[in-house]
Amino acid sequence: MYLRETKRRNADGTEVAYLALAHNERDPETGVPKARIVHNFGRTDAVDREALARLVRSISRFLEPAEAVSAAATGEISVLDSRPMGAYWLVDRLWARLGIGRAVNEAAVGRKLDGESAERVIFAMVANRLSVKPLSKLACVGWAANRAWLPEVPEFTDDDCYRAMDFLVALLPKLQETVFFSVANLLNLEVDLIFFDTTSTYWQTGSADDALLDDEEEADNAERAERAAEAAVRTWGHSKDHRADLPQVVVGMAVTREGVPVRVWTFPGNTSDQVLLRTVEDDLRSWDLARVIWVLDRGFSSAENRRYLQRAGGGYIMGEKLRGSSHEAAVALARAGRYHTVAGNLRVKQVHIDDGAARDRFVICHNPDEARRDAQVRGQILSRLEEAIDGADNLSPREQAELAGKLKTKPAFNRFLRTTAAGKLRVDRAAVAKDAHLDGKYLLRTSDESLSAADIAEGYKALYQAERGWRDLKTIQVHLRPVYHRKDSRIQAHVQLCWLALLVMRVAELACGDTWRNLRDELDRMHLVTFATNEGTVSQRTELTAGQRSILRALELPEPPRFYDFSPAPD
Repeated sequence: MYLRETKRRNADGTEVAYLALAHNERDPETGVPKARIVHNFGRTDAVDREALARLVRSISRFLEPAEAVSAAATGEISVLDSRPMGAYWLVDRLWARLGIGRAVNEAAVGRKLDGESAERVIFAMVANRLSVKPLSKLACVGWAANRAWLPEVPEFTDDDCYRAMDFLVALLPKLQETVFFSVANLLNLEVDLIFFDTTSTYWQTGSADDALLDDEEEADNAERAERAAEAAVRTWGHSKDHRADLPQVVVGMAVTREGVPVRVWTFPGNTSDQVLLRTVEDDLRSWDLARVIWVLDRGFSSAENRRYLQRAGGGYIMGEKLRGSSHEAAVALARAGRYHTVAGNLRVKQVHIDDGAARDRFVICHNPDEARRDAQVRGQILSRLEEAIDGADNLSPREQAELAGKLKTKPAFNRFLRTTAAGKLRVDRAAVAKDAHLDGKYLLRTSDESLSAADIAEGYKALYQAERGWRDLKTIQVHLRPVYHRKDSRIQAHVQLCWLALLVMRVAELACGDTWRNLRDELDRMHLVTFATNEGTVSQRTELTAGQRSILRALELPEPPRFYDFSPAPD
């Protein structure tokens, strides 16, 4: 039903308009809809506008206040505010579905803290990590207040952020376990394979935490200073970001074969991979998981780590160095066997080296595409090396030795450079042939007898999910850096906030089959617009696009409410 305006031109050329209440009826014979007049209001220039207004008010009694304002607004409409809301509404729905909010509120029971408020502040900080440009905690306060629509998030300060972060660290053990089993049950995750890897992140400061102690305090209270130094996590260590000049922390992450991060750890910056792995394995064993097989890269392949992971029926799949001095790798490569093609063009064969209950199986994998790439890279290295030593025979013995020393500082050149008895520089053709024999190959070691060679190869190949997690965590999506915190607890809290963001992001990606960047770009088109009319102020979301509806269907989420925050105009 609608108001219908019709016009008629008089003989003198003037035009008269008439207003009527009409509705469409479909003609039963032709099927064409026709307008049926319910009531005539007469000429538009003589219509009783007060009567129309009474009719509108009468109809509005049966509408929600916000709908009434939107439908019956008269006069000028002023747009007061417009904020992106789609991505943050989705994050809030997944946050509730994964049980994160409930776990935080339950942990707050009995504490001198407003659990509901702390949970919303933690949510706001996680949502900010998933925005286009993650900000510091101080800047996050202004972002939440003025630039984004966050469901039921009250106004908060940077001090509220820090209190919430301290609270997050205190509840971490319970929260991590609750979230893990909630996610595993919700997504029906396969947790028989756990992929683990580490990285490091640095601080833009010239001093490590153990160097920030006051000299006088250290002299007067050596025991206290020693405890503080042991508790510090920012310290010097091997930097995977090639920033050995800056203090750092080490971060470990375990993910499922689907790429869902199940837990994240923070360690002092000088912790070795082989030491921290034992802490990680013990922590996950406390969750009483079924048999778990760890998938790890070559940094964890010590004999002590391998045997430690086998305790309580566990197992492992580890990468082994081929280009090195590993005796077991050399023996495995020397064993005869036939390759079998598995997924795609990947070829595998397996061999046994030792006997007994603790013996390991080795799987040699060969990828022809990677072999061609290795050959191409080696050819480029040899070309540059030959160019560098061209004409070296005309140099003096001292100059030849200096050139050799300079070239050997570069690992790529050192692999293929040899010096003759006379001091001449030559390409080591034997080393080139040996290296070519390894093109496209990698060696895997496993303790599990039940897995096929194909399962082992595919399992290790999925370690890419852990590497992808680091890429998203550190740079592309969540932006772990820059980090401005110095206190141990705040560093841990910041890392865990990034973990929660990565967890929510990965759940959305798995359900939708698309990257978070694409999902966020589409959802950010959904805005909550606040406008003022003569009837009052109302916030209304924009109409959903086809892409947004597709995302909501994939995640089995309802459409967000259309209207929010109605404030009637004062009388």
